[in-house]
Amino acid sequence: MNLAYLLQRAAKTWGTRPALSVGREVRLTYAQMGARVPRLAAGLIAAGGLQRGDRVALVLKNSPEYWELMFALWHAGLAAVPVNAKLHAREVAWIVENSGAKLVVASAALADDLAALLGGLPAPPRLIVAESTDFTRLYDAAPLPMAGDIDENALAWLFYTSGTTGRPKGAMLTHRNLWAATLNYFADVDRVGPQDCIIHCAPISHGSGLYGLPHVARGANQVIPYSGGFDPAETLDLIAHWPGCSFFFAPTMVHRLVHAPQIATADTSNLKTIVYGGGPMYVADLLDAMRVLGPKLAQIYGQGEAPMTITGMDKGMHVDDGHPRYRERIGSAGVARTDVEVRVVDAADNPLPPGEIGEIVCRGPVVMAGYWNNPEATAQALLGGWLHTGDVGSFDEDGWLTLKDRSKDMIISGGSNIYPREIEEVLLQHPDIAEVSVVGKPHPDWGEEVVAFVVGRDGAAVTAATLDALCLDHIARFKRPKQYRFLPALPKNNYGKVLKTDLRRLLQEEP
Repeated sequence: MNLAYLLQRAAKTWGTRPALSVGREVRLTYAQMGARVPRLAAGLIAAGGLQRGDRVALVLKNSPEYWELMFALWHAGLAAVPVNAKLHAREVAWIVENSGAKLVVASAALADDLAALLGGLPAPPRLIVAESTDFTRLYDAAPLPMAGDIDENALAWLFYTSGTTGRPKGAMLTHRNLWAATLNYFADVDRVGPQDCIIHCAPISHGSGLYGLPHVARGANQVIPYSGGFDPAETLDLIAHWPGCSFFFAPTMVHRLVHAPQIATADTSNLKTIVYGGGPMYVADLLDAMRVLGPKLAQIYGQGEAPMTITGMDKGMHVDDGHPRYRERIGSAGVARTDVEVRVVDAADNPLPPGEIGEIVCRGPVVMAGYWNNPEATAQALLGGWLHTGDVGSFDEDGWLTLKDRSKDMIISGGSNIYPREIEEVLLQHPDIAEVSVVGKPHPDWGEEVVAFVVGRDGAAVTAATLDALCLDHIARFKRPKQYRFLPALPKNNYGKVLKTDLRRLLQEEP
């Protein structure tokens, strides 16, 4: 069944309820949104010369138009390629080319840098600026009937998630995957009604967008902050205004909200739920957040390949402090979600008993169809019909999963995944750099920050400013190292492998 049915149903059932809002202002009701989306769908097809199954890249900051575009694409039988608006234009261009998108819709602030790069692609897509008259004219088309016969296994969302090679991979999320994730939200995370809202402080291109779907399914309001992102003072103001507020937050965002100066006098009675995930939440921080905000936190563990849906811990589990292992439980990743099987396996994929540490694998209707145009990575990730997460953990006797380590050497800063090899490859482009190793260093606000250990070639003098400029020319600003440490050599084992554990130890030993 086409995901666009969610909006069609909401427009009929809750037509007068707010659908899209900015700040404190309602922009569209569900009836209005339901009438505009079929026209936008027809306009997009005409503008891009599109056919069913084609991909359209959305390079947008959070905005009401984001949601209209997503549902218009599904309405027309097209696939959305939401791209993180914080990425460097070169990274965006690579995703556009890899996905084969024929049309790109971008925010005005991002369009200028993107236009020249897209024009240089072998098959340049058409670029439309979201704030332009070209975009508003798309709504002038005659309404398009919904592609109601869409196959449940048809591609709906091409979710690009970084890999250890430094190149992102497109996880193919089907209509079936996203239906399953939406229904699972109601089963395991939270109840939603038309009186509620979700405030999108985190990017719609990722977790916040995935959790917008259950809110559309129940006619709840989608609120975009005026800033388009996360500002603690603005967030607290919106909580005071809108009833039944839910959020998806990275743990660092929870930390910043709880420690905002305005929290002492803020009215948080409208706060309903904060779903947190995407990085480690330390027990001390979690207890502090519950003390300040009350029993309003729920945890999820998932990946783009199984969209936000592997294990979880609902609000009730967070406050079950009478259990003898309460602290261990709230420091865990919770239990397997309702329609997801989760195992911990050894190197031969044999299930391990409770207490044994191994790789976390899962299967269920939420698991992706595979990686876009990457059969080798697909075969490896879905070996034996199970998604191999690359994360390491263990179950206890009661089925609570504890993560022991993150996939490979990934760094999580401010809720964003940063893969060291991508940065290392950029730095090694400098002719005076002999070796580089990038690791994460704990940071009180962002979770981790990026540190690059650099070995220069004999006699070369390389400055941090030079390396910063190199990074900013190739990768997103948030990925660049915050510190550069220059060493005569990198620590290695007998096989020549760099010992990142030794580098992390150097950081830990510093005052």
